[in-house]
Amino acid sequence: MKAVVVKKATGDLDGDGSPETVAVVHCDSPMGTPPDGVYVLTHAKASATPRVVATLVDPKDSITVSDIAVRDGGVEAELLGYSSTDVPRCCPDVKDSAKWQWQNGTFVRSTPAGAHSV
Repeated sequence: MKAVVVKKATGDLDGDGSPETVAVVHCDSPMGTPPDGVYVLTHAKASATPRVVATLVDPKDSITVSDIAVRDGGVEAELLGYSSTDVPRCCPDVKDSAKWQWQNGTFVRSTPAGAHSV
C-alpha cells in the first residue's frame, strides 16, 4: 500500500531558525479508516532529502488526526481514538487534544484537555 500525506504544518519547532514539517500520514486504503502516523521531518542545508526526526503518533496506536497545527513553536493536534477494541474502527468515540514541545533534544507531549467521549 502507498502512504498518503493527509495533513501537514510547517514551523520552527526546535528554535534553530529552520522550519520543520509535521506530516499526518496513513496508508491509502480503499475501505475503512486507516490509522494515522504523525511525523516531524527536517532536512540538512546540504541535502534536499528530508528525514524523519520524530514520531509523535504511531499508526499502531489506532489514532486518527482530525486537525494539526504548529503554534508558538509547538505541535497541536486533535486526536480521535477508541475507548475499547469493541468499538468499530470506522467510528472513533474518544476525542483528545495534545501538544508536543521541543525540550532538551526531544518532543515532550502534554495534553491541554483530558480525553472525552464524542
